[in-house]
Amino acid sequence: MDDDNYYIVLCKNPTRFEPVSKANNVFFDDANKQVFAVRSGGAMGVVMKGPDERPMAPFRMEDRGDIVSIKFSPDKKILAAQRSTKTVEFLNFQEDFSTDPQEYSQACKGKTTIIRGFVWSSYNEIIFITTGGLEHYQVIPEKRTLKNLKSISLQVNWYVWLAPSSLLLVSSGTLGNTLHPFQFKSPGVITRLPKFEADLPVTPRPQKLTLLDRDVIMATIYDHLYIVVLRHPQSTSFGAEIVLYQLQKEGPARKTDVLRLDMSGRFAINVVDNLIMVHHQASKTSVIFDIRLEGKSDGYVMYHFPVLSPLGIKPFKLLLPSVNMQAGTDKTEYNCELYSANWIVFQPDIVIDAKLGCLWTLQINLNPLVTMIPDKDRLIQFLLNRSDSKPVILNVCAQMLVPGKQASLQHLAKVYDLLNVTYKQHLEMEAQLSAGELTMAGVTAKKVVIEQPDMFTHVFSIFEEYKDIKYKFMVAVLIEYIRSLNQFGIPVQHYLYELIINILVHNNCFYQLHQFLQYHVLSDSKPLACLMLSLETVYPPAHQLALDMLKRIQTANEEIIEVLLSKQQLLPALRFIRSVGNVDGVSSRKFLEAALNTSDNMIFYTVFKFFEQRNQRLRSNPRFQTGEHCEQYVKQFETLFGSDALMPVPSIQ
Repeated sequence: MDDDNYYIVLCKNPTRFEPVSKANNVFFDDANKQVFAVRSGGAMGVVMKGPDERPMAPFRMEDRGDIVSIKFSPDKKILAAQRSTKTVEFLNFQEDFSTDPQEYSQACKGKTTIIRGFVWSSYNEIIFITTGGLEHYQVIPEKRTLKNLKSISLQVNWYVWLAPSSLLLVSSGTLGNTLHPFQFKSPGVITRLPKFEADLPVTPRPQKLTLLDRDVIMATIYDHLYIVVLRHPQSTSFGAEIVLYQLQKEGPARKTDVLRLDMSGRFAINVVDNLIMVHHQASKTSVIFDIRLEGKSDGYVMYHFPVLSPLGIKPFKLLLPSVNMQAGTDKTEYNCELYSANWIVFQPDIVIDAKLGCLWTLQINLNPLVTMIPDKDRLIQFLLNRSDSKPVILNVCAQMLVPGKQASLQHLAKVYDLLNVTYKQHLEMEAQLSAGELTMAGVTAKKVVIEQPDMFTHVFSIFEEYKDIKYKFMVAVLIEYIRSLNQFGIPVQHYLYELIINILVHNNCFYQLHQFLQYHVLSDSKPLACLMLSLETVYPPAHQLALDMLKRIQTANEEIIEVLLSKQQLLPALRFIRSVGNVDGVSSRKFLEAALNTSDNMIFYTVFKFFEQRNQRLRSNPRFQTGEHCEQYVKQFETLFGSDALMPVPSIQ
């Protein structure tokens, strides 16, 4: 099926595991992204798989009852399993993933306390979340015991854990909307962040638990930590909303964004490539939100609408064992039910169908968006924030130059400015890194960067491909791109100027070329001056334009001398080296050779005497030194003029 009809797709190769059955239970550890298939409480084997790793060899556990939760430590050395509301059991693993036969356990504190769940905060630290608060333990595998590090008393309704940021969110209060963030960045340390209250659409009477864990996720979006709350409407005549609370270094989490959904019912949320993806089960559609795209603000909060209209996930076919073996095939295609009641989503991008035995990651397909978002400014803004969008952006920029689809210069200017803002930020960051003012640890997730070689190779190459593009449009486009580079202080690469010059020369627009150079539309550079010199045969003034450019550069004295010598303009060359104070540094041999090649005896005489005078001034002797390798020119001079020639030296002033 054509990918270009869908902007949300399931990964092509899902992780397959044994589906849920009477004998087999399935668990997912969202911190390690591992699926556990547990047969008969572990006695018949435990199989662990994940999308980012090879499956681990199956292992067995003693059957001490049904497992409620099972998770490995981050280094996969210790397995924790909860079977009851009071204790968690532990099993050590060796380097070869063989198990230690002796299990050990830890009970929670308090007679009436029950364990809501547990999370690993490091390779040997675990947190029990109980109805009475948090219990922080250090696991000591070699002693098969746990050491209590700290306990926090708190009434707990439910919790959410974000492993990459070691962030734990705990709900308390009658309504469940009092939220307590805790961070576990340092070993043995719990950092308690300021609590805050999530908004509720209406307070129920009688008061009861209203905000549930299924309506809250935590996510890192554009390098900021957010608590994302799904707020259901008061009635079905209103759409649901998603509220983003950004965690602050100082003070409680701040409400920053509201995402407007024009639907109500059951939703699930994923975060993929900094996009908030919302799935609606009843309509079997999804929408995406990008909080970097400008929304409507009330001065405090930014309100956003979906980037695109609701659309279903791309249909997915799975190969399953065939029931009809007589058909001669052992596999049959199965159309997976999308938005199934069996689907469970985990952060950031996981979808699991436990009855089917499949784990997918969700992905964004960018190609359809090119036609789905007609506003090119908005499209480029969106694409610049996606991780693998470079080919798509370059294709969009190229298509804006194709005959029949050509964008206005005004639109192109906006697009080029958007590209070059990011380009400039990238160059500044690289400069800071090379200067040691910034470390890689301080570099945040960067946008896609479109550089000048990318534009030259993949966008402006369209001028060669389409012969019917008017040269005036080509030149205007290139000038617009150069204007944008200059605006952001980005040095323009000479090949862009060369492209303009070649277009103008090809179309005999020498007057316009002369003006571009005269008014510095094309910036001075040595490569550009060399290109102008090569154009002298088709446009004679190019020679003087090139010389003027080299003089303005002020670091091109050698090049100017070479140009003048190549044109046999020796006296102007001598005048030039005198004007820049470089008489003592130039090679006498190079000038004498050039003078001899002119076949003009008076020029040879003048140059020879010029350097004799230099020798006299430098060494109080007119003779040339052996190291200067001028013997043949001395002999030639004596042959032509005698050894004591006293002819007057023509002026080179």
